[in-house]
Amino acid sequence: MAGLGQILSRTFFWSYERGSWQYDIAVILILVFVLLTPRGWFRDQPQVGLPANTSQVELLSKEGEKEVYRVDARVLAPPERTPALQNDLHNALQKATPDLHDGRFSIGTIEPQRDEKGNVVAYEVTIRH
Repeated sequence: MAGLGQILSRTFFWSYERGSWQYDIAVILILVFVLLTPRGWFRDQPQVGLPANTSQVELLSKEGEKEVYRVDARVLAPPERTPALQNDLHNALQKATPDLHDGRFSIGTIEPQRDEKGNVVAYEVTIRH
């Protein structure tokens, strides 16, 4: 009969042959853990989504058809490409600002605003109607 240390070692290093009862028990335990673990134990996901209120999208200036907005960076998922960032900013502005609900505006420039650590906290977005 194998000692407890040997059983734990073989289980930890997954050295049981496929089809053995030990292998089957290990697979069942993994499935039970994955399927029955409460969602609340894992809260490490970033909070991303459209603005809950209009304070996350702020009008900075307006000159004729040109407007400059400040959009909180928490509204957007981390950008990987400029076109995706432009699309996300367009959607955020359209949904958060009543004057832009029709979607008939184009984004001119996007300037990231950084905190003292260099993290992007907001974007200054210039649009044209």
